[in-house]
Amino acid sequence: MPLHIVLVEPEIPQNTGNIARTCAATGAVLHLVEPLGFSLDEKHVRRAGLDYWDQVKIEVHTSLEAFLPLLKGKEFVLVSRKARQGYADLSFGPDTFLVFGKETMGLPEDLLEAYPSRCIRIPMLDSARSLNLSNAVAIVTYEALRQQGFKGLRISR
Repeated sequence: MPLHIVLVEPEIPQNTGNIARTCAATGAVLHLVEPLGFSLDEKHVRRAGLDYWDQVKIEVHTSLEAFLPLLKGKEFVLVSRKARQGYADLSFGPDTFLVFGKETMGLPEDLLEAYPSRCIRIPMLDSARSLNLSNAVAIVTYEALRQQGFKGLRISR
């Protein structure tokens, strides 16, 4: 069962392209929650994803309200700089949804408040506002995969 990477209203096409490439390399499903800050046909998205696009399962959802019912009964985490729990303190199972907010605003406050025990953060200095979204996705995705023994992924040649 794959991981699911969810981008809520992503704004920067290069980030989404890089994240699509991470999904292709790990077998994760990419969920894009509209509105998007770009078109999926834009050259910046395609260039960042290189030739991996045909290897990515992408699901596009019309809104956060349309997407949220899919999480019912599923394991999910909300990644936010406002969370108190570190991502490495959590156990990730297969088929987990890793939910990330848009680059400029993060996830909506009401969503974070509704699920405080499911909120995680990447530790960083107080003086740092945030990490690049594609870097944050890679960090949390690979921690989840590490905990699962990198099942199905080649570790060495």
